[in-house]
Parts: sequence; structure tokens; C-alpha cells
Amino acid sequence: MSALRLDNISKHFGAIHALNDVSLSIEPGEVVGVMGDNGAGKSTLVKVIAGNFAPTSGDIFIADKRAEFHKPLDAQKAGIEVVYQDLAICNNLSAASNVFLGREMTKRFGPLRIVDYAGMRAKSAELFERLKSETRPRDLVRRMSGGQRQAVAIARTLLYDARIVLMDEPTAAISVRQVAEVLKLIRYLSDHGIAVVLISHRMPDVFEVADKIAVLRRGRLVASKKARNSSPEEVTGLITGAIEAA
Repeated sequence: MSALRLDNISKHFGAIHALNDVSLSIEPGEVVGVMGDNGAGKSTLVKVIAGNFAPTSGDIFIADKRAEFHKPLDAQKAGIEVVYQDLAICNNLSAASNVFLGREMTKRFGPLRIVDYAGMRAKSAELFERLKSETRPRDLVRRMSGGQRQAVAIARTLLYDARIVLMDEPTAAISVRQVAEVLKLIRYLSDHGIAVVLISHRMPDVFEVADKIAVLRRGRLVASKKARNSSPEEVTGLITGAIEAA
């Protein structure tokens, strides 16, 4: 049973065909590295899966059941979480507050309901421990390394038992040590049966963790194959068009 299946997904913006007949299947616990040049359709693909854009044509299946997403909340309810390139976190808040941003825990205080900061810190500590991250619930995000910020964003995806996590350039603009931390987090998700769609320009990182490589060129899927059966040279050729398809 596939965690996610795309059947002939197309997305058009007027005369611009951002995606054309993209079909892709992702198994539970599988890491799929999606690669392509700027404008290849990678971000549009993520936004279609995440419910930001409705496809012009084609079908999305979650656990082999057809799904329709009219807004991001629909995708979240289906078990899809997104870690965007900018992480969508607030520098002035703590790690715990960012994990629960927009989904704050509350408790009753007389006739009122108030934010349960202690409960959020305790749950966040549990999530960071699961991820084997050094991040602490009270730490301010503005003082964190790139790897710790990614841990906060990934901990947020675990709050509601995500089955599919979409990651947009998670290793961009961070140090080598922090890249290693992020790749470790991706492996954690995979080891726990969570499917990961990894959008990245960093080919070594993709080949380090991906089970499957998918290459987009001008909105079309030109390759989808096991990473062990491919190579950085082949992927470069597919991205540039030197190799037509694989």
C-alpha cells in the first residue's frame, strides 16, 4: 500500500504548464529525493500535495484512497505535513511555542481556557528526545543553529502523527555539521515509517538519504528510479536535458 500516489497530475496557470502528467508512488518509510532545475516544477508539486494548489487534472491517493485537498488543512488532516525552506518559525518565540504555533495546548482555569505552557514544554521535550536533538523547549529560536531550527520544524510534524512529510531544501545555507543533523532527522522519520519527499539542489545530501530519485524537467517527470541504480552524473544529465529520460 502506497503512502502517497500521484496519477497524471497536471497544474496549469493559464498558458503556463507548471506540471504535466506527473505520476509518482511513495511507500511508507520511503525517502524520495525530488530534483530539478529552477522552474522545473518542484515547488508546484509540493504545493499540490500540500493542498495549496488544486491540480488542474489528475488524482492524489493517500493510502490507496482518492483524496481531494481544497486547502492545506485538508492535507494536514490526511497526515501530510510540510517543512518549508523558511521553516515558518518565529525567532522571538521558544522552541516549544514554535512547535505548537497555531495549535496551542490549553487548560481550564475556572470558566476560562488558558494556554498550557507547561504542557507544551513537556510534550516538546518528549518530541526532541525522540528526535535525539539537543534542542530544549525553553530555547529561543533566534539563538539556535540551522540544525536545531530544522528539529523544531520536524518536531511540529510529529505532533499529529504525520504519515508524509514534505521537506523543501532542508539543508540549504547551513554548515556541514548541521547538514549531518538534518539528514539524521530525515532517517529518523524514515525509520519510523514516515514517507519523506525531499526537495533539494544538494545532490550529495539526496544520495545520502534517498531511496528513490525523481527528476523533474520543465514540469515533466523524466525519471523515477531507485537511488542505488542511479548516479549524480545521470541525474545531472537528466536535469540539464543531456539525458532525455531514464
